[in-house]
Amino acid sequence: MNHYDIVIVGGGPIGIACGLEAKKNGLNFLIIEKGPIVNSLFNYPVNMQFFSSSDLLEIDGIPFISNEAKPKRNEALEYYRRIVTSNDLNMHLFEKVDNVTKTNDGFKVRTDKNTYTSSQVIIATGFYDIPNLLGIPGEELNKVSHYYKDPHFYANQKLAVIGASNSAIDAALECYRKGSEVTLIIRQNEVGQRVKYWVRPDIINRIEEGSIKAYFNSSVQEIKPGSLIVDTPEGTIELENDFVLALTGYQPNFSFLEKLGVQLSDDEKKLPQYNKETMETNVEGLYLAGVICGGMETHKWFIENSRIHAPMIIKSILAKTKI
Repeated sequence: MNHYDIVIVGGGPIGIACGLEAKKNGLNFLIIEKGPIVNSLFNYPVNMQFFSSSDLLEIDGIPFISNEAKPKRNEALEYYRRIVTSNDLNMHLFEKVDNVTKTNDGFKVRTDKNTYTSSQVIIATGFYDIPNLLGIPGEELNKVSHYYKDPHFYANQKLAVIGASNSAIDAALECYRKGSEVTLIIRQNEVGQRVKYWVRPDIINRIEEGSIKAYFNSSVQEIKPGSLIVDTPEGTIELENDFVLALTGYQPNFSFLEKLGVQLSDDEKKLPQYNKETMETNVEGLYLAGVICGGMETHKWFIENSRIHAPMIIKSILAKTKI
C-alpha cells in the first residue's frame, strides 16, 4: 500500500495546479484521473473555443500562448499536457477512484487498480461527468446524446438541440453550417444571456432568418425513433427527427461527496460545505478545488477564478504539518 501526503482526485487543470503547488513545497502527492490528462477538456467538442483568454487559463504562472486571444480545445490540451509531462507530475491515468474512507491518521483511497493511503485528500473532479437528464420517455434511445463532439456526424440529418447555453448554441450553429437541419428547443423565452457575446448575435440572426428553427417556452415530452413530441405555447406538436442533442447541463457527483461525509446545502443548489479561506470541508483533511465547489451552480467557478484554490489548499496543509 502506497502512502502519500496528498492524493488528488481529478486530473483536470485545477487538479494539475494542486499537484504543481504540492511539488513546489516538497509534498509527496499522487493525482488520480479516470481518463486521459484533463479528461473533461478532452471530451469537449473538437472545435470548441474558450470564453476565457489564454492568460486566464494559465496555472502556476506558466505562459499559455495561443493563436487567438481565446484559445481552442486542442491548444488547451497541448498546454496542460506539456505542463504534466515537463514537470514530471505523479499522475495515474485511466484509473477510477471507487471509494475514499476516513481513517484514524488520514484516508484510504481505493481505485479500480490499487489502494493508497494519504494524510490529506483533494477532490477536484469538476462536474462534466453526470448530465442533467430530461426524465422523459425515449431518452434512453441511441439517437439521444448528452454530449456533443463533432458536427460532421449530423450532416444531412434532422437534428434537435435541447438547451440554451453555450454548449447547445455552439452545437446548433456548427451542425447547421455542416448541413444539418437544426431545430432548437428552449424552455426559456430567449437564448441564454450567458452565451458567448460574439456567438449570441449569430444564433439570433440565424433564427430570425429561418436558417435554424427555434421553439421558445417549449419542452420535449417524448422522444420517438423518428420524431419528437414537443409542448409549445401553441400546443403539442410532433417533429420529424433523426438525432437529439440534449445539452441541458451537468452536475457534480453529489453521491460521491456525500459518501465522503461532505455536507451539502439542503436546497436545490446542493452547495458543499467548505472553509472559503482554506477550501477544507467539514471532513478534516478533505479539500475541494475547482468547479465542484459550486454545487449545482456550475456557472460560478471556472479555471480562471478557481486556480487560486491550489495555493490556498497547500498553504493550509503546510500549516498543519508544522504544528
